[in-house]
Amino acid sequence: MKQKLNTLHQRLTGTVLGSEEPAYLILVALLSRGHVLIQGAPGIGKTSLAKTLAQSISGSFKRIQFTPDLLPADILGYSMYHQGTGEFHFIDGPVFSNVLLADEINRTSPRIQSALLECMNEGQVSIDGVTRSLQKPFMVLATQNNRYSSGTFPLPEPQLDRFLVSINMRLPDVDTQADILRLHSMGDPENDRPPIIAAEELKTLQEAVEGVLVNENVCRYIAQLCEAARHHKSLGGGLSARASIALMRASQAVAFLENHQAVHPDDVKKIAVPVLQHRLGGRDASGAKSTRVGLEDVLLNTPVT
Repeated sequence: MKQKLNTLHQRLTGTVLGSEEPAYLILVALLSRGHVLIQGAPGIGKTSLAKTLAQSISGSFKRIQFTPDLLPADILGYSMYHQGTGEFHFIDGPVFSNVLLADEINRTSPRIQSALLECMNEGQVSIDGVTRSLQKPFMVLATQNNRYSSGTFPLPEPQLDRFLVSINMRLPDVDTQADILRLHSMGDPENDRPPIIAAEELKTLQEAVEGVLVNENVCRYIAQLCEAARHHKSLGGGLSARASIALMRASQAVAFLENHQAVHPDDVKKIAVPVLQHRLGGRDASGAKSTRVGLEDVLLNTPVT
């Protein structure tokens, strides 16, 4: 099945040229049962990357275009009275899917964004006193424009904390831009393609990742990294216990992809910035840059014991 992961990575990078690092991070989140926040300027392939992943998994896919007039029922679902039976019937919302694309998630209010909190953290929806479980696997791929603030709302800290990784996409170099034009000149690169991984296969891979060994020294190293980030002078905000767990889970996925039998400190270092930066105040392009610099300083000065 690892060959299928390689094929999936190739499809992602072949659809959005210059997306090698974002595609790798998406695979890490996929294997860690995590959610992804893809940030960047308009028109650089954020939605295309998310759609390609969704097409590559055999499960169900739904998309929500976030707008200021969106309601929680548009996301979660609602109960409708059926006159024939005299009973209320629940109509599933888009969250009842394997892959949910939350496009331009910051174009709706924090109140509406918070409708996703229970879904993303507990894999369930509670409406009208009834709790309904979501499908497994379940993954949210959210995109947001982090350069222009007009008509957008900042994501609340609890919402940011539920994303395993954040991905900052940038415009590629001129040569890659030319390759993108040649790719589009030959037709639509986003045409429907057959799935690569079945939902059941993905669940098996996720279970294998959870079984990757994390020894006591690596656990302590992760805890020390997060503690150092909490007290670093240039990093705003705090890190929850969820952040430490997310870093460990993501490190297991990196170790799995790198064919390591156990998590190495280098696996932790490789994924630390994407897991932690959005939790520490990097909400826009300039903030993300300063947060990255602070985290790199933490990684440089936190010893492996």
